[in-house]
Amino acid sequence: MKKVILGTAGHIDHGKSSVVKALTGIDPDRLKEEKERGITIDLGFANINYPDLIVGIIDVPGHERLIKNMLAGVGGIDMVMLVVAADEGVMPQTREHLAICDLLKIKSGIIVLNKADLVDEETLELAKEDVKEAVKDTFLENAEIVAVSAKTGFNIELLKEKIRELALKVSEKSTDGIFRMPIDRVFTLKGFGTVVTGTVLSGKIAVDSPVEILPTGIVSKVRGLQSHGIQLKEAFAGQRVGINLQGVSKEEIKRGDIITLPDKLKPSSFVEVKIKLLKDVKPLKNGMPVHFYLTTSETVGKIKLFNKTEILPDEEAFAHIKLQQPIIAMTGDRFILRRFSPLETLGGGVIIDPEPPRKKKEIKLEDLEILFNGSLIEKLEIKIKRRAFQGISISELEGWISSDLTEIKTAIKELIEKRKIISAEDHLFHIDIFNQFKTSILNLLKDFHANNPFKEGLPKEELKVKLSLDRFPKVLMLLTYIEDILVEGNTVRLKSLNKEEIDPKFEERILRELQKEFQPPFKDELSQSLSISESKLTDILKILAKQGKIVRINDSLYLPIDSYKKMINLLKDFFSKKNEMTVSEFRTLLNTTRKYAIAYLEHLDSQKITLRVGEIRKLVKKL
Repeated sequence: MKKVILGTAGHIDHGKSSVVKALTGIDPDRLKEEKERGITIDLGFANINYPDLIVGIIDVPGHERLIKNMLAGVGGIDMVMLVVAADEGVMPQTREHLAICDLLKIKSGIIVLNKADLVDEETLELAKEDVKEAVKDTFLENAEIVAVSAKTGFNIELLKEKIRELALKVSEKSTDGIFRMPIDRVFTLKGFGTVVTGTVLSGKIAVDSPVEILPTGIVSKVRGLQSHGIQLKEAFAGQRVGINLQGVSKEEIKRGDIITLPDKLKPSSFVEVKIKLLKDVKPLKNGMPVHFYLTTSETVGKIKLFNKTEILPDEEAFAHIKLQQPIIAMTGDRFILRRFSPLETLGGGVIIDPEPPRKKKEIKLEDLEILFNGSLIEKLEIKIKRRAFQGISISELEGWISSDLTEIKTAIKELIEKRKIISAEDHLFHIDIFNQFKTSILNLLKDFHANNPFKEGLPKEELKVKLSLDRFPKVLMLLTYIEDILVEGNTVRLKSLNKEEIDPKFEERILRELQKEFQPPFKDELSQSLSISESKLTDILKILAKQGKIVRINDSLYLPIDSYKKMINLLKDFFSKKNEMTVSEFRTLLNTTRKYAIAYLEHLDSQKITLRVGEIRKLVKKL
């Protein structure tokens, strides 16, 4: 069954709640104070059940002081019912509510002239003209106007039918996106525990599903779901839903928090936006504090305009907003701005990047234009490019932009096919970043091989340091996509590398120097005697060890393979007669000094041939 959310709008005491009660039989004023004073202070909820659809109604307060509660209700609505009292006509909050709905890009609505029983026909016509003038150039310009009386029931059935006709034309919210529900109420029910309510903006959720409450990061589980008094197994985008949470207290949650799936969305205190000011407001200057409203959340932020000192009335501009408290936003979400003092609605806009670059040099006007007005595939490409060497995962992209998951995956696939981006395991990098990385790697390896002719390759950790990639470990996944290089274990080298061969005569000199029975020169001594740098000698010794001509005892000591085998045979013979061996016995066995003997024993321990037990060694590996 189709589900649509209708929100009320209008000046205080024009009868929004009365009209809702006449339509549904439900009194949306739930607070004692509301009933005593006869005005709506907080959000109220009701619903109209038709044979073919359910229209959930969010009744909002009209008093200027309670505008923040009104803003908490309009974030998830599909259409508006603007209520104007026929005996008073358009009033200040009528215009402010209308402006807010227009800024939030609500596309459809209906106008209700309430209290028709209090005026004559001529006054009613004047009220209609007043309303038509007020809604000119707004989304309600061509909306139907229905005169009713909530008190007498005049035209209530007609209004109900007109709401149905309008609701049937509304496009349903997609269930293919990430589940998101801004919380507008938190309470406890005896025997159930904590319950939160809200309008599901996207996706779906089921009983027993894990959920995360942001920005606090509390993880919970759905114990139960309800919509308009009906128990559900699954809830979808576009529904008013109550969620019974497991293991969470009422005090841990507040209006403005978001319920979503775990590890999908990120809190943000710095957002990139496109702002539109209303026509009849004062300019918004760079650095001004503002009240910022997004879905059910409210915080204070400071405006930082892009290449401007102020925004004039009815003007648009790109900006950053630094927020006092983190919000949960996605690209495409709409918000409202109100002046810090005195409180008045200034304008609103759209989030174009909830996680923008912090450095001004990384921000380009053409990128902002695409993020504001481009296609999904264009926006994704810009975001991937903006992440530079950090890259971005598909999961992060899904939580970045308010769009269907299927459409995001299709767009990513197209970008890969067009070679606009590179997909490395679970991360995406822009082709420009890949080419920049490739050029840096190739130049680095050319220099490295020229200066280290005997080295097998450059260690990855050294490569990270040389390219200052410590903060971007994921970029190393791109190495395997560079055709000109070869990754072998933990080293990287050019495929075209022609390693310098060791001169046979020089190799013979090294082996001859090391043939001093169990007392060969240490590496620094060998370097001096051969007149070669210790660094270059290290590379040559590693090659000879890899070829099996010598054995590395430690970083400073190497033995020819024949000497090493002789040591193993001597050891085998010794342990065939005794079960344990002291350092002194081993030194005597090799006819060497204690310094060499300790080095050899530590090597044998590391190879698990011998085991040190106190001051003795035992044989642990059959020789």
